[in-house]
Amino acid sequence: MNLKTGPLLWLDSLPEPPQYPRLEEDISCAVLVIGGGEAGALTSYHLHQAGVDVVLVDRRTIGFGSTSANTGLLQFGNDKPLTSCINTFGEANGVRYYKLCEKAVGDLETLSGQLEIFPDYVRRDSLYYATNAEDVPALQKEYEALKQYGYDVTYLQKADIEQKFSFSKAAAIYARGDAEINPYKLANGLTLTAHKKGMRVYQETEITTHITQDDHLVFFTKDRRQIKAQKAVIATGYETQEIKRNSNALINSSYAIATQPLDDFPGWHNRCLIWETARPYLYIRTTADNRILAGGLDEATNIEAERDAKLLHKKDLLLQEVQQLFPQLPDLRVDYFWSAAFGETHDGYPLIGTQPEFPHCYFPLGYGGNGTVYSTIAAQVLTGLITEGRHPDADMFRFDR
Repeated sequence: MNLKTGPLLWLDSLPEPPQYPRLEEDISCAVLVIGGGEAGALTSYHLHQAGVDVVLVDRRTIGFGSTSANTGLLQFGNDKPLTSCINTFGEANGVRYYKLCEKAVGDLETLSGQLEIFPDYVRRDSLYYATNAEDVPALQKEYEALKQYGYDVTYLQKADIEQKFSFSKAAAIYARGDAEINPYKLANGLTLTAHKKGMRVYQETEITTHITQDDHLVFFTKDRRQIKAQKAVIATGYETQEIKRNSNALINSSYAIATQPLDDFPGWHNRCLIWETARPYLYIRTTADNRILAGGLDEATNIEAERDAKLLHKKDLLLQEVQQLFPQLPDLRVDYFWSAAFGETHDGYPLIGTQPEFPHCYFPLGYGGNGTVYSTIAAQVLTGLITEGRHPDADMFRFDR
């Protein structure tokens, strides 16, 4: 699968990433993690920290798949609002889900400070505005639900927004407790840190097939090497749908741009994350080197040619959206722009756990707009399932829910 197209911002932020050898011998391990993006890097790191003999392999280099196109917003809020989660799954489940997302944002802050490569983690507030007046009643209900369950949120009226920002909207929720990160640095930092502590890592090592034995698995590489493992984590992201298509998953296309570095951000209160009630939605953040990063304008297609044919037009549209919100900024130019595959689920929760067709295998599919947060949750859930046979939140994310 061609996961992304166009010049990518994050690759230039780490021009000389750590390198690892190809696998050139037959090996064995307790757990084989296939995929060195965020999900695989987080899961292998947590397993290694728990004392598990882990091998991490990727057919590319670390973080070079969808992770390199991830725009790195970390939020306790999700594409599926808290009120919708409660309506779909019940109060206890919906509230727990949001609390897990909130915890994951904090866990990533702690983790970022422990890595060999700092992933530019910065705490940020968020502005979630009503795209149009018809969205205001639902937005107010969402604010009331967030407030009820202890989130640090403020409801902003039109005048409040105009006082803090260079644009006007009918209403918004201003939330504290979110963050931003560089996903490519995160995956590389996690992998390098665990590798320096003894975890084996192999890049440009493609798994082509495997056989299942009673108590273990044997994986075969394109170069005809074998890896014997008691268990495996299939962290192949959106490409997992090529192994087995899940009825709850869908792969669409998304777009993003990054501007030139700016000296200042007038009319942008606290450089907060910005997103909206429309679906699909526009989202905007800033970066460690003072660029504006904007994304969205999703298309309901997973056909690469259709996705990429719209890239130049989407680049122009995203720049126009930014200019409309911040007309006082200097002449903006687009330094980076890309299209990418983007996975979601129909019910709004990620897919984490086992599938009966794949004995001894575990899947961390952090599909959705909060993928880095979901991958953090997945790493914790799967570490519990693999090392202890259970995790208290595993049922929430199981494939057959």
